Amino acid sequence: MLLTRASEYALLSLILIAKSDKPEGVETLSNRLDISKSFLAKILQTLAKEGILKSYKGAKGGFVLDRKPEEIPIQLILEAVEKKHPLVFDCSSSMESCPNNRGEFCMIWPFLNKLQNKIDEFLSDITLKDIM
Repeated sequence: MLLTRASEYALLSLILIAKSDKPEGVETLSNRLDISKSFLAKILQTLAKEGILKSYKGAKGGFVLDRKPEEIPIQLILEAVEKKHPLVFDCSSSMESCPNNRGEFCMIWPFLNKLQNKIDEFLSDITLKDIM
């Protein structure tokens, strides 16, 4: 699946963080989005490790964007959260590396590959700002 719950929560959280004029805490975000605090904390920590967010500790701490929303492609967010390239199908980018070892016999691979390329292009062209 292209978008998991973690991806969805990352996008929703990043939108709220981007719209805020102060650091947003995990508890505040968790309550606003009705998301498990521990699950959200893991997602936000991952985004901070990947340089998408900055984390501040303390009473007025929380998370802020580390870049402008227009500088954060959606593909970068999804890859950070999912720890892999977002694939629509369990299909590879080349017939030789088919996960089922049947690439040379697959008649739909050209179609799936073309679709994946279009989705990759779309996800790398659209930014956080575009979905805000």
